[in-house]
Amino acid sequence: MTGAVEQESLFLSDLGRRVRHARTVRGLSRKLLSQTSGLSERYIAQLEGGQGNVSIILLRRVADAMGVRLDDLITGNDAIPDWPVLRDLLGHASPAQIAAAKDALSGGPRDGSMPRPRVAVVGLRGAGKSTLGRMTAERLGWPFIELNAEIERENALSVQEIFAIYGQEGYRRLEQAALRRLTEHPGPLVLATSGGIVAEPLTYDLLLQAFFTVWLKARPEEHMQRVRDQGHLAMTGDHASAMLELRAVLASREPLYARASATVDTSDVPVDVMVDRLTRTIEARFQGQAVTA
Repeated sequence: MTGAVEQESLFLSDLGRRVRHARTVRGLSRKLLSQTSGLSERYIAQLEGGQGNVSIILLRRVADAMGVRLDDLITGNDAIPDWPVLRDLLGHASPAQIAAAKDALSGGPRDGSMPRPRVAVVGLRGAGKSTLGRMTAERLGWPFIELNAEIERENALSVQEIFAIYGQEGYRRLEQAALRRLTEHPGPLVLATSGGIVAEPLTYDLLLQAFFTVWLKARPEEHMQRVRDQGHLAMTGDHASAMLELRAVLASREPLYARASATVDTSDVPVDVMVDRLTRTIEARFQGQAVTA
């Protein structure tokens, strides 16, 4: 708890510093900012001093009065002085320009060379990522890796322990680091990811760029039945609202899963048919390349 309090205190201190800098760099006195925002000088002084809880509504009034973006005050971009310029350029860039910028920043290939035969499967829990990924890798003669297992191996902790010690943010940081290392894998690879990887924009974008990504799609009822079969009901919640919750998660993630390079429907078919479909999808993508390790 002490660590959390210290982090909150540091956040408020940094927030106050950014507000103070934004005010002074614009030549505004606290009195003038108070008059413009309708807030008291005392509140502004407390805000800049990192004291007390901050109302997001009042902070928005301060940002509007100074003509700055609210997200710049909250997150800060001190390490990237040109960030406002880059953000403005990106806001007016074409899709082709954005793609070129992403390639340049990520070090992605721009020479037209064939992509490495690396595949990642994404989908909700119960989609079959581990089972189908492993079976398809065996059929292709490729290595198979589960991203969560890789995170556990690298950190000598289980996923549950990582969440308990570092929380959601810590786990996502370790997930991105592990994925980045896997992008350097020299040969063929089938990777099974976590269901929630699509909710982390930077991590998911890295996955989409470095891997041929396949969404294993299934009906909500199939997802639920497979979770039951795997004995994970305790994690899902065996109650009347479980299916509603699953549908809500799937609906929110479907636009993200749909960004994958290909989709393989795994509903209402035997496992061997699912493996056939996934294998054919991979072979079609890397046609003309050796797809065996």
